[in-house]
Amino acid sequence: MIEVWLREMSLGVSLAVEGIAAVVVAYAVAEAVIRLLFSVSGHSGNSSADQAHNVKEEIRLRLGRWLALALELLLGADILRTAVAPSWSEIGQLAAIAAIRTALNYFLQKEIESGQKNTVER
Repeated sequence: MIEVWLREMSLGVSLAVEGIAAVVVAYAVAEAVIRLLFSVSGHSGNSSADQAHNVKEEIRLRLGRWLALALELLLGADILRTAVAPSWSEIGQLAAIAAIRTALNYFLQKEIESGQKNTVER
C-alpha cells in the first residue's frame, strides 16, 4: 500500500519536474530569440564585427546555461521515476539516460567555460 502510494507520488513529482524543465527550455529559447532580434535590429554599420560576435556569443552562452539547467532537472525527474522499487530494466534505462544526459551536460559545460574564457580574452 505505501509502496504504491510512494510510486504514485514520485511519478507525480517527476512529471512536475519534467514540466518545469520544459518551461525552462521554452523560456531559454524565447529569451535567446528575443535577444538575437534586438541585437540584429540594434546592429548598425558602425558596430565592429567583434562587438557583434560578442553579443551572439553571450546569447549562445546564456542559452547553454539554461539548457544545462534543464538537463539537470530532467535527470532528476528520471531518478525520481525509478526511485521506488525499480526493476532491473528500469535501472538499465536510467543508467543509459543518465550517461547520455551527463555526457551532454559535461560537453555543454565545457563549451560554456570555453566561451566565457574567449569572451574575457577579447
